[in-house]
Amino acid sequence: MTGKLPEEPAPTAADHARDAVNTVYRDQSRAVLATLIRLLGDFDRAEEALQEAFRAALEQWPRDGVPANPRAWLVSTGRFKAIDALRKRANLEPLPDDLAERLTTDDSDADGRDSIEDDRLRLIFTCCHPALAEEAQIALTLREVCGLTTEEIARAFLTAPATLAQRIVRAKAKIRTARIPYQVPSRADLPDRLDAVLRVVYLVFNEGYAASSGATITRHDLSNEAISLGRLLFELLPEADGAGLLGLMLLQDSRRAARTTPEGDLVLLEDQDRALWNRPSIAEGTALVERALSAGEVGPYTIQAAIAAVHANAASTAATDWGQIVALYDLLVRSEPSPVIELNRAVALAMRDGAEAGVKSIDAIFARGDLGNYHLAHAARADLCRRLGRTEEARVAYERALGLTQQEPERRFLQRRLAELKK
Repeated sequence: MTGKLPEEPAPTAADHARDAVNTVYRDQSRAVLATLIRLLGDFDRAEEALQEAFRAALEQWPRDGVPANPRAWLVSTGRFKAIDALRKRANLEPLPDDLAERLTTDDSDADGRDSIEDDRLRLIFTCCHPALAEEAQIALTLREVCGLTTEEIARAFLTAPATLAQRIVRAKAKIRTARIPYQVPSRADLPDRLDAVLRVVYLVFNEGYAASSGATITRHDLSNEAISLGRLLFELLPEADGAGLLGLMLLQDSRRAARTTPEGDLVLLEDQDRALWNRPSIAEGTALVERALSAGEVGPYTIQAAIAAVHANAASTAATDWGQIVALYDLLVRSEPSPVIELNRAVALAMRDGAEAGVKSIDAIFARGDLGNYHLAHAARADLCRRLGRTEEARVAYERALGLTQQEPERRFLQRRLAELKK
């Protein structure tokens, strides 16, 4: 017996409306939240209003159709839901004057991109206010600006979800009790405040680019969120450091597909298939570096981006201009002294002047008492000793690195290196 399978029923207008709600939630919910936070002056009230607005959309859009301006509809609905909730809680007493004014003078019907992004920018600066601890700034930015769940953030930074949740609660309470303004700082205060925001974005990207622990080398969700924030900051505040940081992230992320094997094992830069590198990202990142360099005042993100651009535009490891990279690291060490930067310079020095020069530079760092518990420093020294034929020193350094790393792909890589030394 043969016959045709029954055809799937055609999507109805209600189905399209529900799909629209899901799409708007994915693409615009954080912008809606940012505006609601401005209007309500409170993170928790705004979160509740956001959920109420989308609940109303699920009920009304399938029946009445998708509004012409979904974002404005959601902001307006969330605002009225919040007013109703506040009045009920206050037993119909008048709202506080400042809150009443914000709620009754809303401009959410405006369809301009500027008003939407201005609210997001205000939210970023609020989450990264210097009155908050750095860990709280990162957690709050990822939760409120990027929309990651508490569990996702906790997993990325090896923190118990309950601990992370308390950190966010305390940060919100600090903003409320200290009356931290929900605004972009004045032009006079912007340089210092922008530095804090850029640092948070940079830290988020670094955790995504090279996860501090876990089963994978990278956390693409964190890298993507950091790049999105970097784009937003650069579009609205096209400062040189913003261009440099966005360029750096794009250039580093361009190697994503080549940094691991299909099984998730680590692939060193010298062994990567450069055909897998993302050329549009490299072109965009390089252009941003050139723009930042032409601005005159060169900050640490721009210098790092310039180093990344030299790597990204080289045809191979052998063809890389290691002299230029060492010179850029010299500039970076003067701009932002750090033993980790000195370690990276030592690796570049080894490529320019030979492995022995690199070992001496790393040993000088250790002799000062720096990086003794940093696994990458011992791994770098081990690799250089291996190249020099100093097998026993390499073995000791690899074992030290293996004992310090918390990332599974790096553990497998170091174990393979140790096994190769015994052959």
